[in-house]
Amino acid sequence: MCLNPLSVFSTNPPTTPGPPPPPTMAAAPIPLAAACTPSTFTAPSIFGASVLSIDTSLVTNFSASVLSAFRYTQPSITLSNTTFCNVTVTYTHPGQNDNVIVEAWLPVENPSWNQRLQAIGGGGFAAGRFELTYEGMKGALGDGYATVTTDAGIGSSQEPSGWALVSPGNVNLYKLRNLGSVSLNDAAIIGKSLIQSFYGEEPKYSYWNGCSGGGRQGLMLAQRYPTAYDGIAAGAPANYWTELFASMQWPEVFMNSIQSYPHHCELDALTALAVQECDKLDGVVDGVIADVDGCLAKFDPSKAAGKPLNCSSPNAPSTISEAAAQVIKASWEGSFKANDERIWYGLNPGADLTGQGPYAPPGGTLGLATTICTGEGCVPFTFPLSDFWNRYFVAKDPSFVTGNLTKAEFEKLYRDSRREYHSMVGTDDPDLTDFRAAGGKLVTYHGLSDYVIAPKGTLHYHEAVRSLMPDSSKFYRHYDIPGMGHCFGGPTGQPTSLFDQLRAWVENGTAPESSPYELMVSNQAQQRIACPHPQKAKFNKGCGNAADAACWACKGKL
Repeated sequence: MCLNPLSVFSTNPPTTPGPPPPPTMAAAPIPLAAACTPSTFTAPSIFGASVLSIDTSLVTNFSASVLSAFRYTQPSITLSNTTFCNVTVTYTHPGQNDNVIVEAWLPVENPSWNQRLQAIGGGGFAAGRFELTYEGMKGALGDGYATVTTDAGIGSSQEPSGWALVSPGNVNLYKLRNLGSVSLNDAAIIGKSLIQSFYGEEPKYSYWNGCSGGGRQGLMLAQRYPTAYDGIAAGAPANYWTELFASMQWPEVFMNSIQSYPHHCELDALTALAVQECDKLDGVVDGVIADVDGCLAKFDPSKAAGKPLNCSSPNAPSTISEAAAQVIKASWEGSFKANDERIWYGLNPGADLTGQGPYAPPGGTLGLATTICTGEGCVPFTFPLSDFWNRYFVAKDPSFVTGNLTKAEFEKLYRDSRREYHSMVGTDDPDLTDFRAAGGKLVTYHGLSDYVIAPKGTLHYHEAVRSLMPDSSKFYRHYDIPGMGHCFGGPTGQPTSLFDQLRAWVENGTAPESSPYELMVSNQAQQRIACPHPQKAKFNKGCGNAADAACWACKGKL
């Protein structure tokens, strides 16, 4: 079975992906439209880099509809007959043999520029300039932002086979470094420079918006380039790369260790049982698990072994096996070394572990603990992102087989990965002193039913910052979203007010005390609030209507 790597972190957008169509002749050019020529733009000054070319294209009569799913923290939007200047800057870091492209869209009219910059993040192994990034840029443009993205010199593919190695055994470290960090600051410098040339002034405020890989980029910016952006929205961040890639392969490694590969129907049934038993722990029955730790303490998968299994899939077992209970427990608990030291967290109860449950991710993505079953039995599925990382960057060998790893081999790959790459791609530095001093504001958010990246990893980072910087709530807040999948999907919608709340925090000092989202319960929309950790959303039973956000309040000390 083949997997589209794009579907690991996204799904195909509802509109034609890629840059806007070629320009059409404007009926009556206005001064800004006439300025959309290469001669308008001064070559950006980037220490350690040299600009090779600046190209421009005036785009007129551009229309598009962008779903909230692809804007993460903003609502759906429609653009109609928009005009903007599309600028691409190609540059290189001399001596590194790279060719990096930054693309900026500068609004001319309908709407006019709002004097702000919104940069859009990437996903998977793509730094930007791919389908989801372009959807986010369309949305930013519709709100009047100038918007920018970078390809980090590696193109738009979400898998690294085309650039990871300069030869077998030798990783292209310059390109990995560009992807990990350098290109992010370069793009901020270039974006602001283009805005200055085009509008005659720099943006009053600059923002970052990204999820998954784009969330990791946001944290990298806050940690290493604290003056690049005034506000950063980082969803489901793929930070702690070396730990994350290990955690993605852990369920398969565990199945190898017990030499048993349960049918996906068994794991889906156990997930459904967990939701059924743990749903009410937050005081409201609504089909999602909000109290994850309470669920882990309450629900024992092994007690479900032997229960009847009703599965329409061919050759499925008639009952839930003990092996399935062991696999799902290991997937929830996370990965460990031989000495029982934790490597990384597991996914939460309620997350779709197989990619084939009722809230399976879009695009046909298989899950971290799924198996591929035929009449001859079931075999494990190797999750592609961990496979790519271990093959190309750790083993440095495209022919390296990762699907049959023992626990000892798995642990060695993790150790080698962390030793070699942690300082290059790690985004776990909790010291945000410089970001705080620059006046920056950071919000992270994570769906508790994320099926790719462990939500507890984001919480781990937030708590590390809180521990080092007790006043961190003045500039950094984190929100858990019960029932939401990876960046989008599931019965729960995204916090589509959060970006505007971030902007109000940056520009007016109004901190987001809670953020609303929508939850579908029996096909009926109910309103909820997400609270800044460690506060919890509590339902006021005297209010009587759980569908009303006003009946919920954030409780606990911030």
